[in-house]
Amino acid sequence: MKHVLQMAVAVVILTARAGTVLGGDTAVRNAKELRNELRRVRPGDTITLAPGNYGNGIWIAKVNGTKKKPIIITGADDRNRPVFSGGAEAIHLSDCNYVVLRNMKISGCSGNGVNADDAGSYDTPSKGVVFENIAIEDIGPAGNRDGLKLSGLDDFVVRNCRFSGWGGSAIDMVGCHNGVIEKCQFVGKKGYSQSSGIQAKGGSEKILIRRNFFKNAGGRAINLGGSTGLKYFRPKLRDYEARTVEVVGNHFVGGAAPIAYVTSIDCVVRRNTIIAPEKWVMRILQEQPTAKFKPCQRGAFEENLIVFDRRVRTFVNIGPNTRPETFSFRGNAWFCSDGDRRPSLPSKEIKGVYQVDPKLASADTPDMKVRSKDPRLRNVGAHAFKMKDADTTPESRTVERDAPTATDKPRR
Repeated sequence: MKHVLQMAVAVVILTARAGTVLGGDTAVRNAKELRNELRRVRPGDTITLAPGNYGNGIWIAKVNGTKKKPIIITGADDRNRPVFSGGAEAIHLSDCNYVVLRNMKISGCSGNGVNADDAGSYDTPSKGVVFENIAIEDIGPAGNRDGLKLSGLDDFVVRNCRFSGWGGSAIDMVGCHNGVIEKCQFVGKKGYSQSSGIQAKGGSEKILIRRNFFKNAGGRAINLGGSTGLKYFRPKLRDYEARTVEVVGNHFVGGAAPIAYVTSIDCVVRRNTIIAPEKWVMRILQEQPTAKFKPCQRGAFEENLIVFDRRVRTFVNIGPNTRPETFSFRGNAWFCSDGDRRPSLPSKEIKGVYQVDPKLASADTPDMKVRSKDPRLRNVGAHAFKMKDADTTPESRTVERDAPTATDKPRR
């Protein structure tokens, strides 16, 4: 599964750099100029946004780059980003392909911050969309109001984005496939309902969630599955909400439950660090009727570092119509910070580690350090995750080495 996840997005990741040297580069200073350029943009073009407030309601429809020539829409100055604020939503991409949004700030929307979808054409998903270095904050504040709403996207990337204060999910995926969410921050804010940090549902599959930071990111920091209206599944109704989603190398602080497996199959949670969950370490739930869907099953929870206290009375919240006995637990390290309790799990753990103090420094920040030198903690937790761990094939190592960031210099 790891190999498939990496290779599925390789083209998208590699081509983000190519657009900086192919095609034209046009500078705009306000929303009117941006809308004008969006009407005539061509594959390989870059639209550069000067600092300022661009308002809201920016509709980007049927704007199409190519694999080798993506269209890039970027703020000119990462330290003084263009702002899209207010209204029902800031930016809506509909039926777009190979478009990169980069270096901007979204705030104060009553609906979704950024919405990207396939325009309801389920058989032709939007492909190759990249979101990078975007701050999304103060969305909602309550109800099904998402920071980044993705419906019917394939081969997408969300990288180095920061979410703070939202109503529903910071990132909500419906029927999305072959995507990567990496190096993002999800920080909850008082006054916002924040149901979940990341949610993958509606037939979502082959999603890789790695090296992110979650702090008080809602009732379910990561919701592996969910509850979707049957007509919204993409590309067609499946017997699962989510399948083959992999959660690796992430750092969780607080929140009612860092992980929830919900009407999902074959999802993996590996080498993450979980600090001070407020109620459960994980949940196993069925939120779709089992007559149409398979019971939630075959999840894996491996090589994670969990530091918990008396607030966790039930380690795994198990709902009806699930198959918790099919879940595997292997090589996790559990440390009770205010006692000496071991976890109660639905199946026997293999090679678990108990009551080894990791001696954490800056535990509630992205700069957390494990100061313990105990060899039993060497291969557990987010600190033990290496990028190549997501896939050990030569092809994936090439992808990692070449993966672009906003600070990459163009290759000529």
